[in-house]
Amino acid sequence: MKNNSIENIERISIVIRGSVQGVGFRPFVYRVATELGLNGCVLNSQQGVFIEAEGIHNVLTNFLFRLQKETPPRAFIQSLEFSFLDPVGFSSFEIRTSDDTGVKSTILAPDIATCSDCSHEIFDPTNRRYLYPFTNCTNCGPRFTIMESLPYDRVNTSMRDFTMCPECLAEYNDPMNRRFHAQPNACPVCGPHVELWNEKGEIVAQRNDAILLAVEFLRDGKIVAVKGIGGFHLMVDGTNEAAVQTLRKRKRREEKPFAIMAPSLEDVKQLCFVSELEERLLSSPESPIVLLRKCDANSIIAPSVAPRNPSLGVMTPYSPLHHILLHELGIPVVATSGNISDEPICIDEYEALQRLNGIADFFLVHNRKIVRHADDSIVRVMLGRELVLRRARGYAPFPISLSKEASNPILAVGGHMKNTVALALQSNVFISQHIGDLETEQSYEAFQRVITDFTTMYDAHPSLIACDLHPEYLSTKYAHSTSLPVIEVQHHCAHIASCMAENKLDGEVLGVAWDGTGFGTDGTIWGGEFFLGAPRHFQRIATFRPFMLIGGEQAIKEPRRSAFGILYEIFHDNIFHEERIINYLEHTFTKNELRLFYQMASKQIQSPLTSSVGRLFDAVASLIGIRNVVRHEGQAAMELEYSCSSTENKTDYPISFMPNSDENSLLIIDWFAMILGILDDISLAVEQSTIASKFHNTLVEAIILVAKQTKQKRVVLSGGCFQNCILTERVVNRLRDENFSVYWHQRVPPNDGGIALGQAVIANELKK
Repeated sequence: MKNNSIENIERISIVIRGSVQGVGFRPFVYRVATELGLNGCVLNSQQGVFIEAEGIHNVLTNFLFRLQKETPPRAFIQSLEFSFLDPVGFSSFEIRTSDDTGVKSTILAPDIATCSDCSHEIFDPTNRRYLYPFTNCTNCGPRFTIMESLPYDRVNTSMRDFTMCPECLAEYNDPMNRRFHAQPNACPVCGPHVELWNEKGEIVAQRNDAILLAVEFLRDGKIVAVKGIGGFHLMVDGTNEAAVQTLRKRKRREEKPFAIMAPSLEDVKQLCFVSELEERLLSSPESPIVLLRKCDANSIIAPSVAPRNPSLGVMTPYSPLHHILLHELGIPVVATSGNISDEPICIDEYEALQRLNGIADFFLVHNRKIVRHADDSIVRVMLGRELVLRRARGYAPFPISLSKEASNPILAVGGHMKNTVALALQSNVFISQHIGDLETEQSYEAFQRVITDFTTMYDAHPSLIACDLHPEYLSTKYAHSTSLPVIEVQHHCAHIASCMAENKLDGEVLGVAWDGTGFGTDGTIWGGEFFLGAPRHFQRIATFRPFMLIGGEQAIKEPRRSAFGILYEIFHDNIFHEERIINYLEHTFTKNELRLFYQMASKQIQSPLTSSVGRLFDAVASLIGIRNVVRHEGQAAMELEYSCSSTENKTDYPISFMPNSDENSLLIIDWFAMILGILDDISLAVEQSTIASKFHNTLVEAIILVAKQTKQKRVVLSGGCFQNCILTERVVNRLRDENFSVYWHQRVPPNDGGIALGQAVIANELKK
C-alpha cells in the first residue's frame, strides 16, 4: 500500500479557458475536488478559471479527467493547460476571490433560459420563490446582459444593487447547493421586483399584482411593453386581429412578420409542425425564435401576425417573468422588439416610456438594470442543422476560434445592414449581439456603444480596424474617423472568410457569395460572386451578367425596377414592342413611369450596374406576379421561395457562360436564356410555383457550372441568398452528387450579421 506522506503529494496547476464563467464551473470544480479528497483552490481570472489542487498523482490525474468529462451543461472548455509542481501545503479546498489582473480573454456566457428546476420552483405554491419573476440558479438566468466587467462576480454585475437575504446568502455560500455562487441569485425578500406603469409613468400595480393586471390588459387587446432580460418586448394578444393591426400601425411595421411567444411547447405544436430538432431548439438554453411551418388546420393566430407567409416565428418563455405571464394568460402573444422599426431595442424603463409612448398602453417594468441590449435570436432548420439568422440572446458573445492567433487586438465593424461588430483577441473572435441596420441616429449610437462596451469589457486596445469597402457605410466612416490603421475588406470576401472560420477551414476553397448588395472593387454593385483562394487572397473568377438598377437604391424597395432593368438588358429599344412583356409592362407601370424608366436606362441615369442574385430574385418575383413593391427587406425573394411547389421540380432553364476569348478573364454567367424561358412559361400560363422552382434549379446549375470549371473540390456558401432553404438544400445536394465537399453557415448568420467575423479573419491575415 502506497504511503500518502508529504513526499508523495503533488500539486497540479490548471488554467481552463473557454465559456467557464457564469455556468457553475467553480462549484463543479469544488465538488469534484472535495469528492476526491483534494486540497487547493479555484478562482475566476481574466483569462478563465485557475485551479490548484494537491494530492497523490493518480488522484490528480483522475481529477483532471473528470474536469473535462463531467463539465456543467453550459460550460465549454476551449483549452486546458496544466503542470505538476511541488506542493505548498493547502489545508482544504476553497473557492477564492477572483483575480482581476492580466489580459482579459475569458469567454462570457450568454444569457441562459430558465432551467426545469427553477421552473418547477416558480409554480410550486410551497416554495419561497413561488411566482417570483427573477428566479434563477447556477444553470440558468441572465449573464451577458447584467455583466458590467470581468471577471463574472456579483460585484461586477447589475445585481450588486441587491443585498442577499440570509436565506439567499446561505444558498450562495453552500457548495452543495444549486445556487452556489449563482451571481443573479435573489428571492422576493431581497431581489428585484416588477411594477406596472401607465403611459404617464405612474405606478398602477406592483409585484404579482402587476403581472396579473398586465394579463388582464393583454386579454382586453391592449399593447403592453414588457421589460425582459435583454430589452423590451411589445406584447399583444396574438389571437386578436384588431389588436395586432393596431400594433402594426403604431409600430410602423406594415407586413414584416411578428414573432409569437406561446405558453408551452404543446401550444406550439397546435400552431406549427415541429421536428425533433426544432423541438430541441425551442426547449434549449438559447431559446431562440424558431421559424416553423404553419399547420394547415384553422389557426387561432391572427392573420396579420405573418401575412402571406407559410412560416411562423415562434418561441417559448425563456425567463421567469415570461413563464408566469404566459402561464396566467394561457394564449400566444405577439412578442416583438420594443422599438420603432429600424431603431435599437429599448433597455431602460424611462427610455421605453419616452420612445414607446404612443405605441404601448402599459409598461411592465422591473428594477434590475439591463447593462446591454440583446434581441431575441432567430434560427431555422436547414439540411437537418440549425441555421442562425439573427445572433443575439443565447448565442452572443460566444466566439469563433481563429486558426491563426491575433498577436494584437483587431476590431471589425461589420457592414450597414444587420450590423454586428467583432473583436479578434488572441485565438478568438468575439462577435457582438445583433445591432441592426445603421439607418438611424439611434442605431449608430447603439453601434458606438457596443464598440466601447466590447473594448472596455476585454480591456482591448485594437491595433487596427477592419471595415467594409463601401465608402458611404456609417461603419466604414467610423473606422476612418479613428486614428487607427484601417483595412478595407471587400464585402463578399468577408462573407466567405466568415463561413470558412465557422467551419474551421484552412487553405483554398471555391467561395460562392450571393446577396443583395455589396460594393465591388470596380465600383459596381456585386452580389452574385465566385472566388477562388483563401482569406489572405481571394480571386474573383465568376459573376453574373450585370443589369441596371433603375433608380439605384429605390430598386431595393421596388422589385419591378430590377425587372425593368433585366428586360431592358434583353430587349433594349424593342422593350415596348415585345409581345411577351407588353401585358406585364402595362399592368406594372404607368405610362409616365415607362417613359421615365426607359430614359433612365437608355441614358444610364441613376441606374448603376449590378450582378446581384438578390436583385435577380426580386426581378423574377415581379415578372411572375408575386410582388412589385416590398414592405420589408427581402420580402420578394422570400415569397418567391415560398411559392415553390412542395414537390421538388427537377427541370430548369438554360444557363451558360457568355462567350469569352480570353481564358484568364472573368467568367460571366448569362441569365439571358433563363429570363426568356420564364417569359415563355408565363405566356403559356405555366403555374407560378413551377416557374419559381425551375428558377431555383437554374441557380443551382449555375453553381455547378462554375464549380466544374475549377479543380477546387471544397465549396463554401455564404451571403443572404443562402438563408433560402430551397436554394441551399438543392445546391448542397447537387454538389454532393458531383462529389464536392460543401460548407455553409450554422451558428454564424450567412447574412451581413456574419460580415464582421470575416473582416476580422481577413484583417488578421493581412496585417503587417
